[in-house]
Amino acid sequence: QTDLAPLGCHRTNHEPREDATMPKSGIAAGLNSGHVVTERAKRARPQKAKMTRRKTLIKAVVREVAGLAPYEKRVVELLRNELDKRALRFCKRRLGSHKRALAKREELATIVRAARGGGGGGGGN
Repeated sequence: QTDLAPLGCHRTNHEPREDATMPKSGIAAGLNSGHVVTERAKRARPQKAKMTRRKTLIKAVVREVAGLAPYEKRVVELLRNELDKRALRFCKRRLGSHKRALAKREELATIVRAARGGGGGGGGN
């Protein structure tokens, strides 16, 4: 039993480096290889604003008045046909990130659930 990797003594790409915080040596080869630079202080990011009751109400009114964007209508159609994965892929392509796509799909899924479950009176179909 040795501490070496099964295929040799080199570290695989997905293992964390123990010496990641070590300063660069200025030499092109070796564990601490790299150009010596001075660390710059990172700027403080602004805090994310909280959703107040007022903001929630305003968003709801705007959503009701403006309706859905064309791509959102397509996502709703996909969700109605239970193509959740396809809807996520479509959202991801339109919005640019997986996290935003998940949030958008969930938002539109609640709209579909509300229309399906608590739709109310006489349906037009």
